[in-house]
Amino acid sequence: MASNETFDFRGPAGRLEAILMHPEATPAAAAVVCHAHPLHGGMMHFKVVFRAAKALQSAGLAVLRFNFRGVGRSEGVHDHGAGEEGDARAALLEMRDRFPGLPLVLGGFSFGSAVALRVAAREARVRAVFALGFPLAREEGEAPLEAVRQPRLFVQGENDEYGPGEALRERVEPLPPPREIVVVPGADHFFEGRLDALQGAIADWAEGRPWDVAAP
Repeated sequence: MASNETFDFRGPAGRLEAILMHPEATPAAAAVVCHAHPLHGGMMHFKVVFRAAKALQSAGLAVLRFNFRGVGRSEGVHDHGAGEEGDARAALLEMRDRFPGLPLVLGGFSFGSAVALRVAAREARVRAVFALGFPLAREEGEAPLEAVRQPRLFVQGENDEYGPGEALRERVEPLPPPREIVVVPGADHFFEGRLDALQGAIADWAEGRPWDVAAP
């Protein structure tokens, strides 16, 4: 039976608040979802983050949502992305220790997607990556997409104010496979009114077990 577990784990700046979502059966992989910008209200309870986690849980993954440093009960202060990368690595290690031997999947929404991509570019233990509402027009949109070799999913709103879907498609399509981009028609940055489409795109990708595809 699917269930949720609330706990804290140790990050580089202290306690990090988390929710672990267990699937109904033995998990096929272990995932971490990173939230949007902490200084703009981002937290693990954001609708996009929750829907992403539900999609992965329904596809048979164990999924960890957590609050970056300085958000909710997580200790520390915002570190403009650098410290948050350390938080994401700590979350990956937590999942590795809780689910030894399972493939690790990492992703996030907006600011969290940029953090996830930067971490994945340096962490071979990450077997698949997803980016939701990638903030192409903001500073964090300078994440090194070309350096990420794992199977990647990008889900972008057609009318995303921080990077319209077609603009991101132009950036992603020249990248080497395996990579996939889904542009959600009519969606803004927060996928308002289009959350079902977002969740479906993530579930479809996860059900294809992208972590089984070897990175080039």
